[in-house]
Amino acid sequence: MSRRSGILEFAVLGLLRESPMHGYELRKRLNTSLGVFRAFSYGTLYPCLKTLVTNGWLIEETGHAPEDALAASLAGRRAKIVYRLTAEGKEHFEELLSQTGPDAYEDEHFAARFAFFGQTSRDVRMRVLEGRRSRLEERLEKMRASLARTRERLDDYTLELQRHGMESVEREVRWLNELIESERAGRDLKGSASGGPAQQDNTSGATGGLPRPGVDPRPDTPDDTAT
Repeated sequence: MSRRSGILEFAVLGLLRESPMHGYELRKRLNTSLGVFRAFSYGTLYPCLKTLVTNGWLIEETGHAPEDALAASLAGRRAKIVYRLTAEGKEHFEELLSQTGPDAYEDEHFAARFAFFGQTSRDVRMRVLEGRRSRLEERLEKMRASLARTRERLDDYTLELQRHGMESVEREVRWLNELIESERAGRDLKGSASGGPAQQDNTSGATGGLPRPGVDPRPDTPDDTAT
């Protein structure tokens, strides 16, 4: 399994843990809530769903209710396939949530993990955040060393691009520092003291009352028409 397909499987399981969905709903949620998946296609999603069904982590159902299937039949259309998480799938997702290895600190995987912090225990959130911060601090040190070696050979525009990249990493490190401080103080997304998992703002895909990184989000792109 490639790293990207593993991230997609993780995100699909996480979204279906909230409620059953059909493929178009899943793609829309992945596009709007998880920016890392803005560019992926149905050609990527459906093989992933089939794999999860084969593994016993999802089941396929026809429509949300009997009348949906009847209406589709009368109209000569195929009823929509709805994907539902199985007990085994829920157990597998919870196992994935508990993992805090190096992959969890990488750019795409961290974004997906952070989107499901509302379902993640505080100790795991802390380990992921601290690992991500350590990874970025290492990256920042390398960027500074590289800039110091090559500064005299760079034109003004390339130099400015290097500085912009460093500033972006520095902003995320500051953001992570604030998140870690909040976690250590026992504050959840609403700013109250709690020992349980934080509550995610599912209406916007945002991080509630927690500090946000200093990088402007990309604007939403229009959803493709379902096929």
